[in-house]
Amino acid sequence: MTSSTKIRSQRFADYLEIKVLIRHPMENGRNRDSEGKLIPAHFIQTLSLELNGQTVMQAHLGPSLSRDPYFCFRLQRVESGALVKVSWSDNQGLSDAVEHKISDISGE
Repeated sequence: MTSSTKIRSQRFADYLEIKVLIRHPMENGRNRDSEGKLIPAHFIQTLSLELNGQTVMQAHLGPSLSRDPYFCFRLQRVESGALVKVSWSDNQGLSDAVEHKISDISGE
């Protein structure tokens, strides 16, 4: 199965920028379908960022984010070869996790 999460990184002079895109419907439970029925809530509840196995950020999210949310993180003092892991779980029990190895080349 293809991952719903994409990670890219770019090294700048004094920090590393990590970009994360998650394909997810992010339904808030108040929208209606074409027949007028409520669409059940379906949203990411937790998002975690790990660097070399240690959690550096954890967020508790709610239904007010847009579909396919995009996140951008800036980390300092990240060496080449470091392993970044992003994971999330939603209110319906679905989850995903993806790892990304940092290189010296920008845009990897």
